[in-house]
Amino acid sequence: MSPNTAAFQPLTYIYQPAPTPARATLLLLHGTGGDERDLLSLAPRFGPGLNVLSLRGNVQEGGMPRFFRRLGMGVFDEPDVVFRTHELADFLAQVAVKEGFDPAQLIAVGYSNGANIAGSLLMLYPSLLAGAVLWRPMQPLVQQVPAFVAPRPVPVFFTPGLQDPTVRPAATDAYAALLTQAGYVLTRRDMPAGHNLIQADLDGAVAWLAANFPAA
Repeated sequence: MSPNTAAFQPLTYIYQPAPTPARATLLLLHGTGGDERDLLSLAPRFGPGLNVLSLRGNVQEGGMPRFFRRLGMGVFDEPDVVFRTHELADFLAQVAVKEGFDPAQLIAVGYSNGANIAGSLLMLYPSLLAGAVLWRPMQPLVQQVPAFVAPRPVPVFFTPGLQDPTVRPAATDAYAALLTQAGYVLTRRDMPAGHNLIQADLDGAVAWLAANFPAA
């Protein structure tokens, strides 16, 4: 079923062009309760040669921004996941024209809920992202998993927390296997942490980006 594009809403965002023309754009996607400023302080660690596009989710949960609704802890409203993913992809196409960056060179950096909407882009729009950092990921679509194949070997940095209470290890393993089987090139690092980010998440992501996107 085609999405109702008339119901789409624009997302609040901050765009920071690189000092010199850049091929790639970091797409920053916050966790629950964050906003478009939440991950901005991390962007310079990835290097100066990148544009930065940071978004705020359109869903509110008790006053906290999110990218899609959930029914409970770790239980997602999957129809809303699908709708919000279509809404996000449509918005990215529009803002790329407005701000003048290449939409084929988007590298998502998402934490928690942001990682999950990025994962939904990987599943529903496998040709959209050039790469993705998924910090503390959960599989966004479980009840009706779409058929998807990466059109090229898109790199993905995938970092579960070994003590994360929000996701079962078996579910994490199944999600990693699903992405790998679809043709994504996963670099998995299981972090000695809970759901919180640690320095190793950032350091690993920075090294991963430098290795996979040397031109950036």
